[in-house]
Amino acid sequence: MNKLNSGRSVISEAVAPWSELAQLLRGGDAGSLVPVVIPKHRRRLGWMAPLWLGLLALLTGVMLSVRGDDGLVGAVSGAIAGASYLAGLALLLIGALWWWRSSIVEIEQGTHGVLTRYGAVTRTLEPGRHYLWHPWSRVDFVVDVATEIPYSAPVMACPTRENVPLRSIEFFMKLRITDAVLFVRTIGAGNFDLVLSSAVQDAIRQRARQVQTERAYDLRGSDVADMQDLLNRQLSRYGVRITGCNIPDVQLPTQYQQHLATRERVAKEHAAYEQEWGLTRKRRIDSLQMDIERAKKVRDARFVEVKAALNKAREQVAQLLEQQETNAQRVRFEIETRGRSGLIAAENEAKAQRRLAQAYRDNRAVLQYELALRRLEVGAELAGKAPQPVVVRTDGAGGGGDASALSTLLTAQLLPRAAGVPVADRVAAPHRDDAD
Repeated sequence: MNKLNSGRSVISEAVAPWSELAQLLRGGDAGSLVPVVIPKHRRRLGWMAPLWLGLLALLTGVMLSVRGDDGLVGAVSGAIAGASYLAGLALLLIGALWWWRSSIVEIEQGTHGVLTRYGAVTRTLEPGRHYLWHPWSRVDFVVDVATEIPYSAPVMACPTRENVPLRSIEFFMKLRITDAVLFVRTIGAGNFDLVLSSAVQDAIRQRARQVQTERAYDLRGSDVADMQDLLNRQLSRYGVRITGCNIPDVQLPTQYQQHLATRERVAKEHAAYEQEWGLTRKRRIDSLQMDIERAKKVRDARFVEVKAALNKAREQVAQLLEQQETNAQRVRFEIETRGRSGLIAAENEAKAQRRLAQAYRDNRAVLQYELALRRLEVGAELAGKAPQPVVVRTDGAGGGGDASALSTLLTAQLLPRAAGVPVADRVAAPHRDDAD
């Protein structure tokens, strides 16, 4: 990057022939950046002289041919007219070739040519070959619109918030010309350098005023997007856009540098002490970790022993439970056996009782049957010995009988006497039957 002795980049324009355009646009000129080159105009009007002479020669030949003299004069005039025609055609051809060659313009890749006619800007020419047939059309400027121009602008004695002047703040940015016509018509390269330098210094001084002196080094590599936006708003009217910027370096006054050096030394000693303390703490932590690991191993071993004892106790308890269950099962079997035996005995006794009761019931039935049979026999015997009944009808069919109670009583008293049976025996016989 080209700089002056002060370290600030300079943007300028140069006048050069077409053959040196690429070198100037890419490499600059004498320590300055050259984004705009004014090509030396090579379109002369010399090509018009052969054209006018050729026209004059043709007119001369025509005039000589029109005269039409006879004899020797006529022959000489015809020869001169033929020579004039040939000379005129040759001169016209030379002038046309000269015009064609001088109208060719080649624009480098990444640049735009500003075309003017009678001094007024008409349009821009894209990279490539162009033909300018108009005699008074020419390319006045060739502008580099593709290359990002690096620009460095150090600001000296820039005060901070405490009004302490910094030795310098290095500001670097990249810019590119976006509108060639607007750039060359509005400001030009030389004036743009002054405007850009002023804008950059103003932006940097505003940023430095917001920073404390002790934290001035924080400007290195800090975010300068707001400065970039501010510069873009200021430079957009000139057809220029800033593509990137940063603050690569900040230099403090000597006193503050010594102060910062002392602080840095103290910070390094503090860091070394912290590192040493960190190592000591790490060793202590490692020792404690080893003790903890050993304690864990002892604890694990004891856990294993306790688990083994617990498993052994569980096995013993299981064996005791198994024995108790076996004894309980044996006792239960014995109880069940005795219960079954008692139950069977009780069932047998109940069956015997039921059979005995059945036998009792059967004997009683036999006795009742015999008693009933005896009664029947006695009844039959008594019935054989009983007197025959006498039927006395006192309710005659004609209705002439005596049906009074007195007549009935008298009949009942007289009939036994008539049959020869005492009344007392007749009355007592039913009572004996009931007793039997």
